[in-house]
This record gives sequence, structure tokens and C-alpha cells, in this order.
Amino acid sequence: HRIPTAPFVVASKGEDLREVRLNFPLMVKPLYEGSSKGIFDSSVVRTPQQLTNEALRVIETYGQPALIEEFLPGREFTVGLLGNGKNLRVLPIVESKFDDFPPEANPINSFEAKWVWDTIERPLNVLECPARIPLTLQTEIEKMCRKVFSVLRCRDWCRIDLRLDAKGVPNVLEVNPIPGVLPNPAEHSFFPTAAAAVGLSYARMINEVLNAASARSNCYTAD
Repeated sequence: HRIPTAPFVVASKGEDLREVRLNFPLMVKPLYEGSSKGIFDSSVVRTPQQLTNEALRVIETYGQPALIEEFLPGREFTVGLLGNGKNLRVLPIVESKFDDFPPEANPINSFEAKWVWDTIERPLNVLECPARIPLTLQTEIEKMCRKVFSVLRCRDWCRIDLRLDAKGVPNVLEVNPIPGVLPNPAEHSFFPTAAAAVGLSYARMINEVLNAASARSNCYTAD
């Protein structure tokens, strides 16, 4: 479908690493997890030995293959979508900000970034919504996300994570068909942040998801 993604391989065992023909630095993460489970600051690897260490950690700790991708060095965004068909709505683009991270940290949404460094007690400036980007890039990202939503036959809502490559081209990192929706704004949950940017309260946002599902199923609507 000509949707850009980072070059990748999937390694189920140590022997598979011999076949990796990707350019360093690389990103190593569990194939099946979410919410940054198994993704640490060390997941960005720059040498074959680091690659081996991280891939085996994933395989042995989580009992699943390691997804190994070429690291995309550009800005990172996430996009919430709400609705179906002609009523599909793209919420304002959220940018992940890494400026408040420890100076030695990699600019990624790692487990440390989400659950250790950025806390309710000591919040960091980690999200900007709407993202400050040129209209051309905004249009490109929105068009790409609509296409991904359609191609993967998502329904009612989802959240799509993207990152720019070295040439500034947005690449899809992952699709979250059931995105996280933490209700406390201080917890920096992506989808509620995007919804709030267009004036949707938390309750209204949840009801809009229900309304989309109800309309698709020809059922009642939620107020």
C-alpha cells in the first residue's frame, strides 16, 4: 500500500541475528507489546554486540520475537482518529518532546520516559498539541493516517504513531486500535490530549467513541 515504515527484521532466536542487514543505529523492541513494555533507553543500539544483547533480552524475557528496525532520527508524532467512513475525524497531531529528558537519554518513548522520568509528582514537558509543523507536513501525516485506518480496517477510533526519517518523510511506527486513555491530564495520555485540543472533555470523548460504534452498528447514541 506504499505506506512508509522503517526497514526491519523479526528475530525469534539468536541465530536470526546473523541475517540482519540493516544500518545502525537500530531499535529493538518486543513484537507484541504496548505502552513501551520492554522498550528501554538501551533499546537503541549502535553496535552488533549491543544488538545481540538487546535482542536476546527481549526473546528470553518476554518469550516472543524481537522486532529490529532502523532507527528513525526525526521528530515523533501521534495521531488520534475518531469515527468511520466519511465521518472519520483526524484529531490534532500530538508531538512527543524529548528536551526535558536526561541529557544522555535517547529521544524515544521508552519505559523510563513514560513511567519513570515523567510522573504526576514531577511532570515533564513531553507533549505538544497541536504540533507546530508546516501545513504541508500536517496534510501529509493526516492523509497517511486516514489511509492506514482504511487499509487495516480499523473501526470507531485508533491512534497511529509516526516518526520522520532522515529525509523528513513520516513513517508509521505502529497502530493502536485500542489506544490508551488515562483520564488524568497530568499523565500525558496521547488520545485525551488530542481530544482536549478540540474542546472534547474526557466524558464527551468516550461518548464520541461509543457514538461511532453505535452508528456503525445502527444502535443508540450516547449523550
